[in-house]
Amino acid sequence: MSNIQDHPLRYELANELHARPFAALNVPSRAAFLAVKQPGNAAGRDRQADFDHLIRLLDRYGASHPQPGATHYFGEIGKHWLKWESHSEFVTYTIFADGVAERAFDPAVFEMFPADWLADMPGKRITSALIRIEERPEDEEIIEKLGEWFVPESLVAVEVLDRSAVLAGDFRIDTAGHLRFAVFADPQVTKRRVGRIVQRICEIETYKTMAMLGLIAARDIAQQMRDVGDALSALVKGLSGSACEAETDLAKLLALSAELEGLTARTSFRFGATRAYEAIVHARIEVLREVRFGNRQTFTDFMTRRFDPAMRTVHAAETRLERMAMRAARAGNLLRTRVDVERSAQNQKLLESMNKRADLQLRLQETVEGLSVVAISYYAVSLATYLTYPLTEVTGLSKGQLTALLVVPVVLIVWLLVRRIRTHVIK
Repeated sequence: MSNIQDHPLRYELANELHARPFAALNVPSRAAFLAVKQPGNAAGRDRQADFDHLIRLLDRYGASHPQPGATHYFGEIGKHWLKWESHSEFVTYTIFADGVAERAFDPAVFEMFPADWLADMPGKRITSALIRIEERPEDEEIIEKLGEWFVPESLVAVEVLDRSAVLAGDFRIDTAGHLRFAVFADPQVTKRRVGRIVQRICEIETYKTMAMLGLIAARDIAQQMRDVGDALSALVKGLSGSACEAETDLAKLLALSAELEGLTARTSFRFGATRAYEAIVHARIEVLREVRFGNRQTFTDFMTRRFDPAMRTVHAAETRLERMAMRAARAGNLLRTRVDVERSAQNQKLLESMNKRADLQLRLQETVEGLSVVAISYYAVSLATYLTYPLTEVTGLSKGQLTALLVVPVVLIVWLLVRRIRTHVIK
């Protein structure tokens, strides 16, 4: 027995790959499919409310419960089978039953979901479908039925999975509020393969609808993007204004940048989810290995004409939003650079004026120093005269003569002292 320690998520990760097996469906049979989305994005979704609603449905039939926190369930409820899946933004319910209704796509088939239970759904229906599964008749009979059941202009009809079945639908909502899909399976096709076909068409419809939410988001912000783009273009054209105008424009540009960031934050999740859903739609169509039937359009043809243009609109809006944010950033850098350069020029002029004032102050200081030497010398000579008066008797000089002799050396000494002090302060 190996003593290798397992990662705590090893079994959970391995089991996730096998968590959603395809149903094994008899032929003929019928299915009612429902996808429900709560308001907001995945982050605001109450997963526990969806799980509790599933439990209420199971309790009606005394069915077993899934483990708490489960993201999928498949089990028997009364005479039918229920498949439940919890995804990032939505949950799906599919009820399977043997046999088909006498009337093709009878709305009563959807009554397999209790009406009061549907009324208490924690969310809104994003899509629903009725799926009719029959044994494959002659091609002429299939073409006749398709003409009765579907709108010819948008009808998709293909042979799938190595021509083992014919899959058809028109992606239109009927008067009962559901889409319609028909599967004509060869007698030798396995139950699992029939379940795989039904699962794929439910996924294509659900992810197509979820991806189209990105188109609504792109349309919602289109006018706001135009307004921001016009304002941004006007600001860029006015980059040659004065410094005062540049500072004003910079404030306006910051406001526009904040608005762009708000648009990006509001749409980033939806646009990212749209890219993911679009990829899943095309991947699910590819695995069907479709072949054209009865000269009708294929799923690829339908998506190319109807779905892909909408996705290109979403991608264009996302790209435009990113480029506008980049333009705003570049314009902001230009404006900030211009403001900095003009402020540097103003600072240079200010420094030059300060230098001129400093020169004037220095000259004034030198003038004051000269006057101060005279004033200090005057008082110094007076003091020196008083100190040397006793020498008049010894030298025979008069007071005036002695004072005259003291003027030059005292002035010189005072001048040297003032100069020395100024030199020391400068150093």
